[in-house]
Amino acid sequence: MRTVSLVGSTGSIGTQALEVIASQPDRFRVVALSAAHSVDALVEQAECVRPELVVIGDPSRAAELSSRVGPGVQVMSGPEGLEAAASVADVVLNAVVGFAGLPVTLAALESGRRLALANKESLIAGAPIVQRARRTPGAQLLPVDSEHCAIHQCLATSPEVVGCGSDGTTGDSAKVARLIVTASGGPFRGRTRESLRTVTVEQALAHPTWKMGPKITIDSSTLMNKGLEVIEAHELFGVPYDRIDIVVHPQSIVHSMVEFIDGATLAQLSIPDMRLPIGYALGWPERIGAAFGRIDWSDPCSLSFELPDRSVFSGIDLAYRAGRAGGPFPAWLNAANEIAVEAFLQGRISWLAIVDVVDAALAECPGGSLTSLDEVLDADRQARRHAQALVRGWKEAA
Repeated sequence: MRTVSLVGSTGSIGTQALEVIASQPDRFRVVALSAAHSVDALVEQAECVRPELVVIGDPSRAAELSSRVGPGVQVMSGPEGLEAAASVADVVLNAVVGFAGLPVTLAALESGRRLALANKESLIAGAPIVQRARRTPGAQLLPVDSEHCAIHQCLATSPEVVGCGSDGTTGDSAKVARLIVTASGGPFRGRTRESLRTVTVEQALAHPTWKMGPKITIDSSTLMNKGLEVIEAHELFGVPYDRIDIVVHPQSIVHSMVEFIDGATLAQLSIPDMRLPIGYALGWPERIGAAFGRIDWSDPCSLSFELPDRSVFSGIDLAYRAGRAGGPFPAWLNAANEIAVEAFLQGRISWLAIVDVVDAALAECPGGSLTSLDEVLDADRQARRHAQALVRGWKEAA
């Protein structure tokens, strides 16, 4: 039986992972749960799965958590607790939101565990040190993003590139002509830039096909999530940026595609359901027995594809630029975007200003290289400081 640690267990990905695990009681056992602040939800989850370790990110709530979980359950808090949760199981699911997930990513890989990564930001911002950690004996990295899980499945059909995305090797990417990352287009597909000047938070959170947390939903509305996923695909699979494309696919049935050099294109299709990539990452190289996302082929359907309008969704080009520049640029892109999205959700800037803030912040990035965790953390701090100043300026100008 494979043991599992869920870091970020009370969020959307964490709760769906518990559903997957409950469907496979003979294959997986949860040994650790972790959340940032949600004591009530953690206690409820602990009562259901009886883990060995429960971690609360906020140390001030550790005593309350300890008093409410049953006997035999160890309670930890803060960074030490997160590091422990990331190193006690065969598989560590990192479902922490944003850059805060980087220590979990590193701890899991450096302890030689399988990392089921639902936290793309840690790979993007900390790429140089994460890639070094992937070379730890026993370490594996399986993507939980539906797009990268789809690519992994397509690559796994070709023996010469099967190493892509798992243990730090990239196989022979020369056999791959293109990676094609699909996008639903979000709630504003087909809109002009002018028509988006008065977009509300509620409108931006109304995703047409996926139910996700607020941060990733806003990223989906700006298509910044696709730009981040391009960087993630480059880091996971070792394919150059010039051979990674984005296409809009409103039905969200094709989750991504791989075009090989002989002209064949392989795609992974399923109904939008994050439990499928979660189960794939937990069980790989075997597939789990629960059929999440199964398509009913007796229902008529059509699949359509189009290019994104990059004059409206300019965050895509910012991400390509940051990825190609490397060094601290992806970290600055990610940090500035997190600050700008938070400001939009709080009503401090407009929807259009999200990408404008990121663009202006990237112009201040000093360049160079990142070789240590301290340098990554410093790049993140600098970018956030610049982005916060830009947000204040935007609000004052308004």
